Amino acid sequence: MLAVFEKSIGKPPKELSLPAVGRDCLNISPEEIAELFRSWRSDSTFYSLSNCNFLALSHQDENPAYPRSIVVMDDIFCIFSGALYNTCELRRHYGLSRQATEAMIIVEAYKVLRDRAPYPPDQVVKELEGKFAFILFDYKASILFLARDRDGCVQLHWGTAADGSLVCTDDPNVISAACGKCYTPFPPGCMFIGGNGLISFDHPLNKVRGIPREDEEGNISAVIFQVDLFTRLHSIPRTGSAANWANATVVEGD
Repeated sequence: MLAVFEKSIGKPPKELSLPAVGRDCLNISPEEIAELFRSWRSDSTFYSLSNCNFLALSHQDENPAYPRSIVVMDDIFCIFSGALYNTCELRRHYGLSRQATEAMIIVEAYKVLRDRAPYPPDQVVKELEGKFAFILFDYKASILFLARDRDGCVQLHWGTAADGSLVCTDDPNVISAACGKCYTPFPPGCMFIGGNGLISFDHPLNKVRGIPREDEEGNISAVIFQVDLFTRLHSIPRTGSAANWANATVVEGD
């Protein structure tokens, strides 16, 4: 799976670009990233959006235990990889039919969270039992929502392209070719909401920090995101409508 979104939508953490400081960045555009993915995965299906944003799905080299799927509902796109173990419970909770797939469940959970739910997004993701990674994009609201299971069983990498676009994929070769050094595994047990940043759904009141790793010459070679158990946040985003979902903020503690 692959998704590329312009900087204004993805709003990636600045730490993702740290390894590029003082180095030559790969001068590859979103269009070239798409062509690269097509050339490597001939079975891929693309969903092109405005301003060169896109999502793509391929079943090539798919792990049977963690299948990939995509659904488009009410202008919401969701690519899901993995398996949920409590699908029956989640279908009943969200009023879905027995035919509803994991991707459909994620979309419905997001819609309830965005429009009606009085609880924070970490609670919704915490209720997902299984091994998974998903990329969800609300086209009308221009909201990007990513998450990965707490054990990190399903691969998900993210990074920044030369123009600052956010690149997300489960293929380490694609992310390396698209982002050069400016990528890292998406942290397990975390979710990312464009505009709200990176949040641990097990430790939502603690900040998730990007920690630079240096090579022998003192250059930043990689960034790893980890939960800082010593830094508390004053609050976490609460949602009750599409408006305050988009405008919710996280404030770091002193």
